[in-house]
Amino acid sequence: MYQQIIDPVGSSLGWSALVAALPLLVLFVLLGVARVRAWLAALIGLALSLVVAVGVYGMPTGQAFNSAAEGAAFGLFPAMWIVVNALWIYRMTVASGHFDVLRRSFARLSDDRRVQGVLIAFCFGALLEALAGFGAPVAICAVMLVAIGLKPVKAATVALVANTAPVAYGAVGLPVITLARVTGLPLGDLSAMTGRQVPVLALFVPMVLLVLLDGRRGLREAWPAALVCGSSFAVTQFLMANYGPVELTDIVAALVSAAAVLLLLRVWRPAPRDEQDTVPHGETAPATGSVDPVGGGVAVRTRTPAQHRPPDTRVEVVRAFAPYAVIVLLFSVVSIPAVARALAGTTTFFSWPGLHVVDADGEPLGLLRFTFDWLASGGTVLLVAGIVTAAVLRIPVRGAAVAYGRTLHQLRTAAVTVTGVLALAYVMNMSGQTSTMGAFLAGAGGLFPLLSGLLGWFGTAVTGSDTSSNSLFGALQASAAEGSGHPPVLTAAANTAGGALGKMISPQNLAIGASAVGLAGQEGALFRKVLAATAIFVPFLCLLVYLQSTPVLAWMVP
Repeated sequence: MYQQIIDPVGSSLGWSALVAALPLLVLFVLLGVARVRAWLAALIGLALSLVVAVGVYGMPTGQAFNSAAEGAAFGLFPAMWIVVNALWIYRMTVASGHFDVLRRSFARLSDDRRVQGVLIAFCFGALLEALAGFGAPVAICAVMLVAIGLKPVKAATVALVANTAPVAYGAVGLPVITLARVTGLPLGDLSAMTGRQVPVLALFVPMVLLVLLDGRRGLREAWPAALVCGSSFAVTQFLMANYGPVELTDIVAALVSAAAVLLLLRVWRPAPRDEQDTVPHGETAPATGSVDPVGGGVAVRTRTPAQHRPPDTRVEVVRAFAPYAVIVLLFSVVSIPAVARALAGTTTFFSWPGLHVVDADGEPLGLLRFTFDWLASGGTVLLVAGIVTAAVLRIPVRGAAVAYGRTLHQLRTAAVTVTGVLALAYVMNMSGQTSTMGAFLAGAGGLFPLLSGLLGWFGTAVTGSDTSSNSLFGALQASAAEGSGHPPVLTAAANTAGGALGKMISPQNLAIGASAVGLAGQEGALFRKVLAATAIFVPFLCLLVYLQSTPVLAWMVP
């Protein structure tokens, strides 16, 4: 049995936290500064985390490596299982030509690519996050953004930044529900408090997306769409979080937001621009031929003038949208309580072999139990959606199988990255390194609310999941708040809100975004792109939570 200690370096929590943070610091420096390929950076970070776990924390070598093995297994399932099947669907739509039909259909909704980008990345991405989560929105939206003509790097960046505001209530409210379980606080209070933090962020995310899509010009020319999109989402998310079922919060908010933008487009459109200006600043005009970012690049062919192309038939348009309609429908079905309970009955739980770990208080860690939800997993739902897609698009069995094989081949380095990052996270969590850093931040006393969002951000950055971040730090946030005289519901909710912002820089999600658009190995470039958005949103959230702990905004705490 290994019992965690939180101050192994000279009984000093500060020095111990510094040493514990080394694997993550090295990982992010390798990605963002040294520009080392992500899979290599992940393996170096993993090796360093093992050295710290064994050499500093005294964790038995066998248990340290078993922790890494469990994390790697989690990286393969469910993380990579979701990505593989999502990109398999994409490959089939490219092969059948329906991805180009989809692009032209979005152009008919709005001929402005910035508006299209907001609709896809924010509204549709929020719906996918609400139903599935765990990387599916980034993978699917990134390739859809490439379809409308964005370069792969920009498409992945926009998808990652957009995947923030809906994360707190993603996967049918799972992060907030998990937070209630680990803290013992009322679910209604936690949902309401989170709903008084995250919607404030949602107001500004579409504006940031416009800047990413087209710089200041995009914000100047298309701000009405971003304002309507963000405000309608924020208001609906607040109302549902405070007065509706927590499970439906993001589902309703995403649908209302999309409907509001479409209604706006009936009375307003950005000023028309000539052909060369319809492409966002810094982009090249998309070809109507094969667009295959997953295959490693964009195959460019000569543009066919719109007036010489026969219009897409209604049947072909329906088929182009069918894969995504099937995805939404299937995730909606499996979210029905009765269906969810039936599928949960097929889930297997088992203790990971060779791991016997308790925390500093002698309590067993929840991470010791591995969940194999082979039928209820989002990746399995996407596999079924892919089979239906093949039938709808009339792709022969051999063609679908070839597309699947090519997807597996293309994602081989991304799989190494994701499994390496998750292995690193599990070693840090099992050895006590993560708890050390959490306890260090919790020792801030009266300033703790200022740092509580940062702690949630850190948890998701490490694990790639807001749910996992709440499992790690939720109880710590509540107890630290009580010890410093602050409402536990405030800092616990801040853990979820901060975690939503940490998802865009999580190496796991960076790898998913990069692999989705054929940029496996270039995760460092994406990290540098999203770092500016993180640097804006995280301090803003920390200040908001701090003001909510003072008389200035204390009226917002339920």
